[in-house]
Amino acid sequence: MATMEDIAKKLNISKSTVSKGFSGAADVSETMRKSILEAAVELGYNRTMRRGDAPRFVVFIENMVYESPEDFGYDIILGFRKMAEPDGNEVVIEPLSDMLEKQFDYDTYMLEHNYAGAMFLGMTLSDPWLRQLKHSRTPAVLYDNYVKVNPTTAYIGVDNFEAMRLSVSYLKKLGHRKIGYLSGALGSYINQQRYSAFFQALRTYQMPDSPSLAGNSYYFSECLQTHFPRLLQQGVTAILCSHDLLAHTLMIHAQERGLVVPRDLSIIGFDDLPLCAHTYPPMTTIRQEREEIGRSAYYALRSLMGGIPISTLLLHAKLMTRQSTGPAPDILPAARLHLPIEEAST
Repeated sequence: MATMEDIAKKLNISKSTVSKGFSGAADVSETMRKSILEAAVELGYNRTMRRGDAPRFVVFIENMVYESPEDFGYDIILGFRKMAEPDGNEVVIEPLSDMLEKQFDYDTYMLEHNYAGAMFLGMTLSDPWLRQLKHSRTPAVLYDNYVKVNPTTAYIGVDNFEAMRLSVSYLKKLGHRKIGYLSGALGSYINQQRYSAFFQALRTYQMPDSPSLAGNSYYFSECLQTHFPRLLQQGVTAILCSHDLLAHTLMIHAQERGLVVPRDLSIIGFDDLPLCAHTYPPMTTIRQEREEIGRSAYYALRSLMGGIPISTLLLHAKLMTRQSTGPAPDILPAARLHLPIEEAST
């Protein structure tokens, strides 16, 4: 492991200057401090281990609400803290922004703040740090994002392929023969995963698997106004959604158009947010055990710190069956809405 002497030698400065640079002393310039941090990262220096402190962990979060018990990220962070803090570790929550990622290198930022490892929630494929994590040295666990090759990163989440198989199998047993899929935009790893998992599940159960049976958009309005009618015209009698909020919006929209859920159309969400048990009707959905995801994240992070190169840690999916799904209807929902039905779908 690199030492402060190694950093001092590389920069041709004194060890005391290196120490002052780490502590943010006023008599060390910002330029010199930045050079010290960059050299430390390059040499693989670890401040936490050198100081003998218990590790400090940071949860970086964006695109996800987490402050109240009803919020999706709340239980994930709670599960992480329930594992980390009894071990004597400090857990810091930091919002992640594009400005922060462009201003600081990931490894340098982690070293500067004396963070031993990170959990990332809500990252997108366009995040600058996601690209840096391909070759970073500081352990990181990513929820619903995957970084190839790097042995200091791990992916945690639910098994989306298992989740889609459970959903499609259940609907097939209810007599549904054509199932559609609505999703948020495919600009995130997890939306891409669930999209692929849906079609794999259709093929597994020998169901129609035309790409036209799916629609995706960043905007709910496009899913409802454009993709939803198109799915119905193909003879779809059940629709899976990439997350609960989209499924709930679809339920309301379908009912406003005169369809009865589940008599005319079955709908399944994903996540099992607290609202799902209180929608009308209560929503069938895939449950993510969010507190267990947080606990698993801590386990994976400590494993990475111990040199165990965990790549992927997936929890089993669980289908929560409620009243938004039922037997396939005798009359296609498109016919009830007087929509033209494609001949190939009848």
